[in-house]
Amino acid sequence: MDSHDFRLEHRFLTRRQLLGRVGMGFGALALGDLIGAGAAQAAPASPFAARQPHFEPKAKRVIHFFMNGGPSQVDTFDPKPMLDKYDGKPLPNLLKTERPTGAGMKSPFAFKKYGECGLEVSDLFGRTAAFADDLCVIRSMQADVPNHEPSLGLMNCGESRLHRPSFGSWVTYGLGSENQNLPGYISMCPKGMPTRRTKNWQSAFLPSIYQGTYINTENSEVDKLVEFIKNSSLDLRQQRRQLDLLFALNEQHLKQRENDQQLDARIQSYELAYRMQMEASDAFDISKEPEYVRQAYGDTDFGRQTLIARRLLERGVRFIQLWTGAGQPWDSHDEILDHQRLAKDVDRAIAAFMHDMKQRGLFDDTLMIWGGEFGRTPSVELPTPGANAGKQRGRDHNHYGFTCWLAGGGARGGYTHGATDEFGFQAVEKPVHVHDFHATLLRLLGFDHERFTYRYAGLDFKLTGVSDCSVVKELIA
Repeated sequence: MDSHDFRLEHRFLTRRQLLGRVGMGFGALALGDLIGAGAAQAAPASPFAARQPHFEPKAKRVIHFFMNGGPSQVDTFDPKPMLDKYDGKPLPNLLKTERPTGAGMKSPFAFKKYGECGLEVSDLFGRTAAFADDLCVIRSMQADVPNHEPSLGLMNCGESRLHRPSFGSWVTYGLGSENQNLPGYISMCPKGMPTRRTKNWQSAFLPSIYQGTYINTENSEVDKLVEFIKNSSLDLRQQRRQLDLLFALNEQHLKQRENDQQLDARIQSYELAYRMQMEASDAFDISKEPEYVRQAYGDTDFGRQTLIARRLLERGVRFIQLWTGAGQPWDSHDEILDHQRLAKDVDRAIAAFMHDMKQRGLFDDTLMIWGGEFGRTPSVELPTPGANAGKQRGRDHNHYGFTCWLAGGGARGGYTHGATDEFGFQAVEKPVHVHDFHATLLRLLGFDHERFTYRYAGLDFKLTGVSDCSVVKELIA
């Protein structure tokens, strides 16, 4: 007869528990103690506890201005005077494009030189161009295919087809965060989600706690920006008692399901949500900023989220990604003049952000990234069913050569790297594949991309995959 009370969980044993109780009990106990002691020494108290990378990092935090849809390089940061000569005429030696394209189309935007470095920028980004001597412009970027979904996967996760962790998840996994009361990785996008939705900031097989936290910045009120940030029924002390009970129940449940990352992430998310109540309300409340600062950023979705991003970075958030809107706003198949409307808000907000970061002494160790998933063709897109309304003033997708730029965080300011051909179609000098781009970004953050791995399913995975890529040393100051 049993001498203790019946408990249901005693009737079910895992294979490890069974072996541990049959003949090897003391050995398993000793091994568990050794493993537990080692884990206690090696593991930080919080999954977001700040950690040191392989090398001394040049950048401590990241902001990624993501121009989803694919901005045109020949209309922004890569001027091509030959397009004026070939406007309305066939372009020679073009590679295959996703859709039929016709004659060359000159840029409707004027370019001029800025800064001591003489960087040529179109009037779409005239305010950002005031910081030309801080910009590291890469005019020879390359992706794999001219399609949004795989190119978004490549740029965000280093893999165009398979389920892989995002760059932001890798960074927060490797560095942790400097503020335990806010998410380490935040992705902001107004009016919904971009194409590919949550896959853009997924943690995949990394612990779920490192997935990006999505915020719809269409709302301007704090309580709507971060839903349920305050509990209207319970005060903080009552919530703490409730949370402690929930934590105890979850911990007991977790012990019976060893290494369940999703359950562990849920426990962590409850704790983080509790801690966020005071910190997040303050961080997201831009009404506390002076009027002249809010005016500098602009009273637009992108302006507000950029100002919020600055406040979050100041408070120790490690990685922030800012999207220009739901879907793919820069996907100008029909009318390239749409770039003007998009760039107006982005240009103003980025310039205000860079000015603020310099004033606050945060510019040099904040890595700023600008770009999309690919660029656009220098030739006009021809009308096709469901893709072009027939104006013939738009450009198709182009992965052969496009532009991204870096600033701060150890990037080489006042420098232009590589070049596309005379029409701006494909990279012909110092090409930089997205994998090379990621390897370089990791190096600025203090990581050797070859050694920065995570073991999953018996393999050591890394952001740069198995590609033959390398750090582009010319991009580093």
